[in-house]
Amino acid sequence: MKISAFDIRPGNILEYEKGLWRVLKTDFVKPGKGGAFMQVEMKNIETGTKTNQRFRSEEKMEKAVVEPRKMQFLYADATGFIFMDNENFEQMVLGEDLLEGQTGYLLPNTEIQVNLHNDRPIGVELPPVVVLEVTEAEPSIKGQTATGSYKPARMETGITVMVPQFVNTGEKIRVNTADGSYIDRA
Repeated sequence: MKISAFDIRPGNILEYEKGLWRVLKTDFVKPGKGGAFMQVEMKNIETGTKTNQRFRSEEKMEKAVVEPRKMQFLYADATGFIFMDNENFEQMVLGEDLLEGQTGYLLPNTEIQVNLHNDRPIGVELPPVVVLEVTEAEPSIKGQTATGSYKPARMETGITVMVPQFVNTGEKIRVNTADGSYIDRA
């Protein structure tokens, strides 16, 4: 399926130069002179190499045909991350390299989408928002709630999220999985 360069989003799988590439970052650039373009950071799924490419506005990219499958994250162990297919209850093990940067948002029993290309897992799509519990945060200082300042807080999965001063240890918050930012209290 051909898509415009401006429709490329992080998480997309593109067929580019005879390989499958996962889009990591995109940046729309409109220089003072010349035409606009998309600056795309991609990672090759097979080899693991990264590249930055510029695609002009009139270019069309081939989006890989991906079969999405709803699965449930069960647990992680030494072999990898264990997922269960919601339809036939078969279990699948995915390595950490396939979940690059997304493991901090996985809680047991979380339903996610695993993308398959020719019956081979090539990546996952997390829900846009997850609810995580704050396990460690500095205590709030009285009178600093109006400044809009943020402090680091460690979540139950081990990631650190910048949260407002009023968020304390033990509270549950909603976190944006696209950029790891605080949304609100849950």
